[in-house]
Amino acid sequence: MAENVKARERDLLLLSYADVAASGPKQSAEELRQAAAPHPPSVVTNESASTASLVDVDMPSVHTVPPDFTEQEVKTDTQANRIEREASAKKAKAKRGAHEADNWLQAQFSKLSDGTAGALAVANLASVVGLSSYLGYKAWGLYENGRLTWQNIGIGVGILAAVGAAESVVGRYLYKGKKADSS
Repeated sequence: MAENVKARERDLLLLSYADVAASGPKQSAEELRQAAAPHPPSVVTNESASTASLVDVDMPSVHTVPPDFTEQEVKTDTQANRIEREASAKKAKAKRGAHEADNWLQAQFSKLSDGTAGALAVANLASVVGLSSYLGYKAWGLYENGRLTWQNIGIGVGILAAVGAAESVVGRYLYKGKKADSS
């Protein structure tokens, strides 16, 4: 008998809530109707809904994103404006730097006295004439040995052009410096 009591206690411990609720007193049909949830309100289907407030996908107010949006370097107008402002600031800074260097060179050449400036001009002229003479002498030697080629002539002309360009830049600053002194 004691075993039956223990088995029954064990079975009672293993019962679920549904088992316990089912073992209690039964409700009448009237009690079940009163405990049930109320019926949901019915929808009147004979009225037409206004679609004026709905967004139409064909309207220009709807914005779509291109498929390669995540791969684009610039994704927004704000970002594009910022990049443009940064680029223009860099250009302005570079222009200011070039202008400051130009002014510095002009100041250095304007400090030269007329005698120094004249000596510098004579030295520049002598260097160009000397370089031209040396290149001409080398070209004549190559010509006499039969080894003068268009490539050698091109290299010589290139050297003279580079030296001439450098001399014109230096001469321009020298001229600007002298002009600033006379003012």
